[in-house]
Amino acid sequence: MDLFTKYYSEWKGGRKNTTEFYKTIPRFYYRLPAEDEVLLQKLREESRAVFLQRKSRELLDNEELQNLWFLLDKHQTPPMIGEEAMINYENFLKVGEKAGPKCKQFFTAKVFAKLLHTDSYGRISIMQFFNYVMRKVWLHQTRIGLSLYDVAGQGYLRESDLENYILELIPTLPQLDGLEKSFYSFYVCTAVRKFFFFLDPLRTGKIKIQDILACSFLDDLLELRDEELSKESQETNWFSAPSALRVYGQYLNLDKDHNGMLSKEELSRYGTATMTNVFLDRVFQECLTYDGEMDYKTYLDFVLALENRKEPAALQYIFKLLDIENKGYLNVFSLNYFFRAIQELMKIHGQDPVSFQDVKDEIFDMVKPKDPLKISLQDLINSNQGDTVTTILIDLNGFWTYENREALVANDSENSADLDDT
Repeated sequence: MDLFTKYYSEWKGGRKNTTEFYKTIPRFYYRLPAEDEVLLQKLREESRAVFLQRKSRELLDNEELQNLWFLLDKHQTPPMIGEEAMINYENFLKVGEKAGPKCKQFFTAKVFAKLLHTDSYGRISIMQFFNYVMRKVWLHQTRIGLSLYDVAGQGYLRESDLENYILELIPTLPQLDGLEKSFYSFYVCTAVRKFFFFLDPLRTGKIKIQDILACSFLDDLLELRDEELSKESQETNWFSAPSALRVYGQYLNLDKDHNGMLSKEELSRYGTATMTNVFLDRVFQECLTYDGEMDYKTYLDFVLALENRKEPAALQYIFKLLDIENKGYLNVFSLNYFFRAIQELMKIHGQDPVSFQDVKDEIFDMVKPKDPLKISLQDLINSNQGDTVTTILIDLNGFWTYENREALVANDSENSADLDDT
């Protein structure tokens, strides 16, 4: 009791100095200026610009990178492995001392250990280390570049911010030199949509700059700086001029009444024109439309989902359409609901009907869901069969290809053999 009284009295006494105590806590929250606080907004904008300029000056420039390469080459440790120059830890530290303060962060034991593989002399590749430094510098440069468009200054980009970034990037990409300026707005919309479709699954309207840097999309976009980029690489790169023109050209071809929007009937001719009406109904029920018609931005989401069906974001898009009861899982009823439309198309095209029971069993065998009667989105993703399952349920041509896969493989093998013989 004595101890309790003592400590309680001390505590009660200490309460008198609460205000003084709180003053020692560092401030960690700073209110964003309101729209009408013009001076505060301008001050914040200027301070951010100064901060980013300072960060930019801390990065290695081209001359300093050349000097670093010269020092590394001068301190290489023999013997060479083929044509690859190597460096041991002792020489690595020597280069770090001579390279200057900007390079200090790269010359650590941790970095050396990261790049140390199987060299029997305990050395690392000079080229690998230099590429590591170049990549780090590029990431920081890009982070600063993107941050300049972060109007809110909160570490994320809104759709309009990213549109401005890409629009100002176009003149620096030789592969886009052939684009007419009148097409720029459509190109920017096409490029931005890929970022938001995959990096903003909750559709918040903003993406973290960290997420943009972590994904490969920016690499694909900046790959267009290569003036000698192969035709094959251009065709597989969503951001290339041929790819953007292909997607927009398809949209124009589908738009038969030339009103700039797509009706359900116009969208039904997408691809092989074999998607079921039931699935298309769901697209127009769930996706953003204007007087029952789809605009280019909504169409881009549709194309990205169907062209990337192995990706979780694409499966999430299609799963939402298949989940007609909005229960968060697919059951026998929802599978049957969509497959009935496939069976009807098969009758129209004079194909032999396929039993739903057989297809249902195949789907559950492929997915192996945790609950034997329900397929969740996570089950589809985990199974690595999500693209096949969704194709079976929404597209007659996709189902036919799946059903005849063995015959198609055999034909491909025979054709290959015939080519070899000739």
